[in-house]
Amino acid sequence: METQPKASHFINGTYVEDTNGTPIPVIYPATGEVIATVYAATPEVLDQAVSAAQAAQEAWGAMTGTERGRILRRAADLMRARNHELSVLETYDTGKPLQETLVADATSGADALEYFGGLAATLTGEHIPLGEDWVYTVREPLGVCVGIGAWNYPTQIACWKGAPALACGNAMIFKPSETTPLCALKVAEILIEAGLPAGLYNVVQGMGEVGGALVTDPRVDKVSLTGSVPTGKKVYAAAASGMKHVTMELGGKSPLVIFDDADLDNAVGGAINGNFYSSGQVCSNGTRVFVQKGIKEAFLKRLAERLENAVLGDPLNEDTNFGPMVSERQMEIVKSYIAKGNEEGARLVAGGGQLDKEGFWLEPTVFADVTDDMTIAREEIFGPVMAVLDFEDEAEVIARANDTEYGLSAGVFTKDISRAHRVIGKLQAGSCFINSYNDAPVEAPFGGVKASGVGRENSKEAIQHYSQVKSVYVRMGDVEAAF
Repeated sequence: METQPKASHFINGTYVEDTNGTPIPVIYPATGEVIATVYAATPEVLDQAVSAAQAAQEAWGAMTGTERGRILRRAADLMRARNHELSVLETYDTGKPLQETLVADATSGADALEYFGGLAATLTGEHIPLGEDWVYTVREPLGVCVGIGAWNYPTQIACWKGAPALACGNAMIFKPSETTPLCALKVAEILIEAGLPAGLYNVVQGMGEVGGALVTDPRVDKVSLTGSVPTGKKVYAAAASGMKHVTMELGGKSPLVIFDDADLDNAVGGAINGNFYSSGQVCSNGTRVFVQKGIKEAFLKRLAERLENAVLGDPLNEDTNFGPMVSERQMEIVKSYIAKGNEEGARLVAGGGQLDKEGFWLEPTVFADVTDDMTIAREEIFGPVMAVLDFEDEAEVIARANDTEYGLSAGVFTKDISRAHRVIGKLQAGSCFINSYNDAPVEAPFGGVKASGVGRENSKEAIQHYSQVKSVYVRMGDVEAAF
C-alpha cells in the first residue's frame, strides 16, 4: 500500500504542501520503519486553512439541513465501500491489528457521517406562545470549528468531530495527532468526492504549536479536543481567553466493578475489552478492575487462561489480535508504569515484558493485589496494564471507585440488576456500562465528568455543542412604554 500522502495538508478541496514546515516522520509501530513524511503547517498554511473555512462556511450554513445531510450520507457510503483500504491505512498509521481496524475505525466514522447526515434535516427551532405574542427560536451554526485529534482512533475521531460540525452548517479544520497524520487526509478526500464544497473540511498537520495557533485564532469559533487532561487544561484555557465554544474529551482512570455473582467469563471478557483492546490505548478503559474477594482468584485464573489466546504478530494478518504501542515514546511510558507497579509491591500475574522484536511491543500485563494509593491505580497509563483491586462490599467499592480526579467511564458486572443500576447511579462517570464495557455507538452520548472533560460527543447531545440558539420575540400588539 502507498502510505506517503500526495501532500501534507488538505485545504480548500485540494492537497497542499509546504516543506518549510518541520518534517514529521510517520513510523509504522509494528516495525519502527518510517513509512511516510509530512510537514507541520507553517503560519501561511494555517492562514490559508482558516481563510478557506471562513469563506466557505456562510453558504454551507445557508443550505438546508436536507442538502447537507445528503452529502454526509453519501460520504458514509463511500467510506464503507473503501473500508478495507482505509483499515489497512489505519493499521499502518497506528499499529492496531487489521482484525480490529476492519470493524472499529472507518466503520465507526461512517456511522457518524450517516447518523449526523440523517439528523441534519431535523435541526429546527421551536414556537413558544405567549398569549397574543410569541417567540420562535432558530438553531444556527457556530462558524469555523477546530478539531484536534488523538492518535488512537484517527479515522473515527476525524469523523466524530467533523460529522456533527458539518451537519450543523459549520466549517471544520482538523489537526490530527502528529503521531498518526495519514487517515484524516482520506476522510477529507472522501468528503470532497461526496460533494462537500471546498473549504468546509480542511486537514492541517503539526505539533502543539500548530494546535495552539488554531485555538487562539480570532476567526475560530469552536474548539473540540480529544487528548490528555494536561493538554485539555491548556487548550481549554486558551479557548476561554477568546470566549470560544469548547468540547473536551479527555482521559480517565475508570473503575470496572465485578461483583461475586457476575458471570465469570463475561466479566473477564469485559475486563479484556476494557484494558487490552487497541493495546490498552483507549481513554475510557476500565483500568481499575475492582473484583469482589469471593471470586478474585477464580477471576485471575480465568483471565490468565484467556490471555493465552492473545496473538501478537503481524498487524496486517487478520489472525493477530493484539498490536504494538503506537510509538517508542508511548512504549517507554508504559514500561515505566510497569516498573513502578513492581516497585510499589503489586503482584505481577501476567505479562510485564517487552517483546524481543522490531517495533514497540509490550505484553498484555496484569497486576493483582493493587491498592488505591499505588501509582498504577492513580494515574492514566494508556497502555496494556490492568490493575486488579479487591473489595468486600458495595458501599466500600463505590467510595473507592469515585476517589479519583477522573470521571470518563465506569462499568458494573453483576446478575443483580437492581444492584447494577444502583451502583451505576452512584458512580461519578459520564459513559457507563452494565455487564459490558467500551461500547460506543454513535447514537449514545460519549464524554466524561470532573477532569475527564466538558461536553459530549455523538448522539443528539453533540448538536448542542456545534450550534447556538437564537430567540426572536414577536409582539403582535402595540408597544407600552413609560413615556
